[in-house]
Amino acid sequence: MDKNDVLRWLEQRGSRRIAEGMGRYGIQTELKVFGVAMGTLLSLRKQLGRDHALAVALWKSGCYEARLLATLVDDPQRVTRQQMNSWAASFENWADCDTACFHLFDRTPFAWDQARQWAKAPREFVKRAGFVLMACLALHDKDAPDSKFLPLLTLIERGANDERNFVKKGVNWALRSIGRRGLHLNEAARLVARRLAKSKAEAPRWIGRDALRELASPKVRASLRKKKNNEKP
Repeated sequence: MDKNDVLRWLEQRGSRRIAEGMGRYGIQTELKVFGVAMGTLLSLRKQLGRDHALAVALWKSGCYEARLLATLVDDPQRVTRQQMNSWAASFENWADCDTACFHLFDRTPFAWDQARQWAKAPREFVKRAGFVLMACLALHDKDAPDSKFLPLLTLIERGANDERNFVKKGVNWALRSIGRRGLHLNEAARLVARRLAKSKAEAPRWIGRDALRELASPKVRASLRKKKNNEKP
């Protein structure tokens, strides 16, 4: 399938109900919307496989669902740093940001660098991408040592002062995800969360309290102790 074939496929499976309901989930876009569910996009990804050229064409198509599909089918080993910056700069909402980070960007050779860089960006969804990318690395990079995540906690603590809703939630996701990787990172993340929870400002206080409820819960701590005990020496 080429770009035009994919666009026709998406249009045929679009739903006005889904398109009109996007706003209820905080998804705003200036692009053309067909109203295709994520599950449908994932089924098409299985059919298409990895295709970098198609992904680039879909991103430029002017269709919202085509952009989401682009992040699903692109080859992370062929993605360039320039492409990541270009796509991030055009993020319109949390959905295209999170889909790109969760399914593509965190698997690229530039993921760690971009997470640190974007976490300092002024634009809302570029900055969110930095913290969402941290969360995705915590979830997906199983071989990364704790030493790679500890410096990210400094950026998370600084980013917690951003009052913008989607940045705030991205920071919270990053803190919770890093704190669930293991006991050592859990302790470090809980220290950050405690400091944030004592803040007089609303955003860091909410982030700290919400993260602390999860990271200090008996259920999470027991799970991390069990994980440590099951690790091979």
